[in-house]
Amino acid sequence: MKASPQAGPLQTASLPGMEPPPKYKRYAGWIVLIAILIACSIRTEVTPYQLITGLPQMGGLLAEMFPPDWSYLPTIWAPMMETVQIAVLGTSLGGLLAIPVALLSASNLRVSRFVSLPVRMVLNLVRTIPDLLFAAIFVAVFGIGPFAGMLALVFFSFGIIAKLTFEAIEAIDPGPLEAMSAVGGNRLQIIRYAVIPQALPYFMSYLLYTFEVNVRAAAVLGLVGAGGIGLLLDRSLGLFRYDRACIIILLTLVIVLIIDYGSALIRRRLL
Repeated sequence: MKASPQAGPLQTASLPGMEPPPKYKRYAGWIVLIAILIACSIRTEVTPYQLITGLPQMGGLLAEMFPPDWSYLPTIWAPMMETVQIAVLGTSLGGLLAIPVALLSASNLRVSRFVSLPVRMVLNLVRTIPDLLFAAIFVAVFGIGPFAGMLALVFFSFGIIAKLTFEAIEAIDPGPLEAMSAVGGNRLQIIRYAVIPQALPYFMSYLLYTFEVNVRAAAVLGLVGAGGIGLLLDRSLGLFRYDRACIIILLTLVIVLIIDYGSALIRRRLL
């Protein structure tokens, strides 16, 4: 009696619905992608020639940045700490505001469409406005200083964290939600015992990631007068003191690397 042949990798590839796409479709896709890239390059006047001709100027700028002006370090330390504090406040307040919005936006929590749709529209509107525009608006309203930068990061953090969190809530295991509903749990009990235990690690991970982004963003917001180290960076560039700009960049890099390392450790414990 002959043994029935077993389906190998080549045989399973021929099952219905698993056929690879025809070669002409792959080639057509690559051609379309290359045509789009070429069209964008022509439209924006981005060419390899411009990059090659700009390399000597880039080398000259780097030569003016080194060696850094280490004597400028005591001057920039306090604004750098102010930048970190702006990021801490902006991320924390934005994260707190994002929690109820994420709960109202999640479709699996059976929130009325008359509530979830307007909330999602507001969330999309906030996410379309860049942080620099927020900072410019708040500087015009509240004046130059860290308060405007903090408010800009509140809205920026709110948009990112709320979006990622409600998507994480929609992807949680529906079993605990169904079990709580079956035993007669109300909406608050379902959120407390079925949603929060599953979504909290992801929320904390998004909060830490946004904090990393906000430290970099807060350093740039000062260019529009929103406080922090960006004010000194703008002043150094305006006075062509590239050696001072270099020490500002190096200090920002060190702070960001420390925060990134600490955030990675915390995320590893949470997840």
